[in-house]
Amino acid sequence: MARHIRFAQASDAHAVERIENDADQLLVDYLHADVWSAAPPGITRLSESGFLLAVDVDGEVAGFVQVLEVDGNCHLEQLSVAPAQQGLGRALVEAAKDQARERGYERISLRTYARVPWNAPFYATAGFAEEAPATSFHRSLLVVEAEHGLDRHGRRVQMSAPLRIMHP
Repeated sequence: MARHIRFAQASDAHAVERIENDADQLLVDYLHADVWSAAPPGITRLSESGFLLAVDVDGEVAGFVQVLEVDGNCHLEQLSVAPAQQGLGRALVEAAKDQARERGYERISLRTYARVPWNAPFYATAGFAEEAPATSFHRSLLVVEAEHGLDRHGRRVQMSAPLRIMHP
């Protein structure tokens, strides 16, 4: 299984949307959610401020990570891996952290479910720790989550990881 992480391109938009919807179905099933919004169009994710990395497995997009860059914040917005390709998430998170570090950020944040095993517990093993939303950007995410009713499925948390500059 050959895998390659790269910047996503417009030609990846359909795969990004499909993978997110497929991955979301696992979350919907786990949370017993009766209502869940479809993923935004992949081209929307690709056009937002920040970057989107895709992982190819044997030449096919198998997952992606979207990182927003807003008001001086670096925020991991979405991580999705095709259900048949589980196990690629950590590589995508590390690639996102590396890219954020290269762009000069000292930390990267995210918001997720506290008790879903592949959410907060997974991110904790990748160096993220829970924190309070301190910036206006992070507080605005609470409003968006409330508008989408995400909190009705369990406690949501903000987490961040330091991006220490590695010196040779």
